[in-house]
Amino acid sequence: MTAVEELLARAHALGSDPRNTNFAGGNASAKATANDPVTGHDVELMWVKGSGGDLGTLTAAGLAVLRLDRVKALVDVYPGVDREDEMVTAFDYCLHGKGGAAPSIDTAMHALVDAPHVDHLHPDSGIAIATAADGPALTERIFGARVVWVPWRRPGFQLGLDIAAIKAAHPDAIGCVLGGHGVTAWGESSQECERNSLDIIRTAERYIAEHGRPDPFGPVLHEPLPQEARRRRAAELLPVVRGLASTDARQVGHYTDTPEVLDFLSRAEHPRLAALGTSCPDHFLRTKVAPLVLDLPPDAPLEEALARLRELHARYREDYAAYYQRHATPDSPPMRGADPAIVLVPGVGMFSFGKDKQTARVAGEFYVNAINVMRGAEALSTYQPIPEAEKFRIEYWDLEEAKLRRLPKPKPLAGRVALVTGGGSGIGAATARRLAAEGACVVLADRDLAAAEKVAAELGATAHRPQDVAVAAGVDVTSEEQVQEAVRQAVLAFGGVDLVVNNAGLSLSRSLLETTLDDWDLQHDVMARGSFLVSRETARVLIDQGIGGDIVYISSKNAVFAGPNNVAYGAAKADQAHQVRLLAAELGGHGIRVNGINPDGVVRGSGIFASGWGANRAAVYGVEEEKLGEFYAQRTLLKQEVLPEHVAAAVFALTAGDLRVTTGLHIPVDAGVAAAFLR
Repeated sequence: MTAVEELLARAHALGSDPRNTNFAGGNASAKATANDPVTGHDVELMWVKGSGGDLGTLTAAGLAVLRLDRVKALVDVYPGVDREDEMVTAFDYCLHGKGGAAPSIDTAMHALVDAPHVDHLHPDSGIAIATAADGPALTERIFGARVVWVPWRRPGFQLGLDIAAIKAAHPDAIGCVLGGHGVTAWGESSQECERNSLDIIRTAERYIAEHGRPDPFGPVLHEPLPQEARRRRAAELLPVVRGLASTDARQVGHYTDTPEVLDFLSRAEHPRLAALGTSCPDHFLRTKVAPLVLDLPPDAPLEEALARLRELHARYREDYAAYYQRHATPDSPPMRGADPAIVLVPGVGMFSFGKDKQTARVAGEFYVNAINVMRGAEALSTYQPIPEAEKFRIEYWDLEEAKLRRLPKPKPLAGRVALVTGGGSGIGAATARRLAAEGACVVLADRDLAAAEKVAAELGATAHRPQDVAVAAGVDVTSEEQVQEAVRQAVLAFGGVDLVVNNAGLSLSRSLLETTLDDWDLQHDVMARGSFLVSRETARVLIDQGIGGDIVYISSKNAVFAGPNNVAYGAAKADQAHQVRLLAAELGGHGIRVNGINPDGVVRGSGIFASGWGANRAAVYGVEEEKLGEFYAQRTLLKQEVLPEHVAAAVFALTAGDLRVTTGLHIPVDAGVAAAFLR
């Protein structure tokens, strides 16, 4: 295997186990000689995980490639810790060829340590030792001379110099514990480096298990609510909390009720420990300096809990602004936002927030890491994270600001959560695809759960976790209980709902005399009643969130056009069309816009047409069924066939922001049917 292949194998082995390091946390490197195509001579290179990558899924493209001689030469021009930030830009002059990924702040640590292979990891057990009040003594007691304590220092060039000096002074050491931060290990081979990393991590785990206090978080004060009651309360709280957390910028939510979280929140010491905040830079950059903690018992009345959360949120924003003012300098970046990223509710669990689902989920995972760290530190000693001023220096570091500037521009629907009924096929599936492509999280609600799951899997196929993009919910929209449950699933999956597409429908082509009462009731139940139920239940969430939103009805040309053999379908669609007007008038005061789309002749990909409607309409018009789309196209002004994607484009146009002051509108998507012009 080449050095790069060995490095990637080691990174995957270490990064695939959350006990070793958190998502996108830590880095690994390898040094080896390679040919310089310019001189034809061998040159010593270092390959190291680039900024923002994840060890568990690292590829060669995610490695920064540097000339080792040039990185080491930076020692001679290092201007000192006061000008630490300049060294990251200096790495650009050390890249080999195009250099690969952007070098991270830990590059110096890997380059300056005199070992061919180096790992820097953030294991919960290692950080527990690193954040213990007597961390230096614990390190010596647990590891002897094999692992050396390094006092806290902000990541950067000086930390690399410190660790290099420790490695030189302790030739028998296999690694070190970085105060407040994590662990670093090294080896002569990739295999030895991996063994040393795991040796440090597993030894710390065993010591905590064998010597730690059994109840480091204190006695249980309140047992968690039973699962059903817990999830019901979470769904009631989440929209309001998401709205509060979106005061500065719209956020997607994630709900966690794992045993670690519920146990922590049930114990007496959780308020004290939560107030101390997290310690590892990777943790607090995602969880913020501290979480918001609801200080009420699990059985507190809902309205009391909501009122208290609003009070605590206002106080959190004041406290965060004061934290910024305490530590900001004239050169500090502007305050990014004062809303919490983590909200803890005893008996219920944790709500975490981010600009998208992955960011929200990972923030929650990092706080679970922090809980594990606090448990280990309190079991052996006292949890003592790095000082607040140091947290601020990293949170508002120029290098962190530069990393944020490198992020791609958000997509138009980023941060939005869409619920699409009838999402398993036809217009619904096309709409879901478009909304997901534009950055939205999507809930596909369909009576055919398997079809909805297939589309959801397609939408999330390229994501780290498919559920971060789309989830499926089986629902018959005629059932009040099933609609309520589908909306609850949407809230628990993504924190709320912002964009609702009432698309579920069916049609039976019958003349007036052939239309039975069952025919009439079925079509009105699915479209008129179903749209009403979905709009009512999602409107509750939209109002609770307090950040506006969109409801879009996929109505029909038949809502305004009178055609033959269509009385039940046309009447149901007319009902939907008027719901648009009624709800636009009622919900506008909440910033909720309600609009409609009137398609016609959407044959290809249509579940309605495939279920018999197409054959019936073809018979009515005297054409072959397979040519029905062409027939519809020829009777339009534009002579074009209407596809599901055209309807999806109209949904996007209504909801992406350019029509932000438009409500109560019906948009024809019919290629031009003069008889259906709105008057």
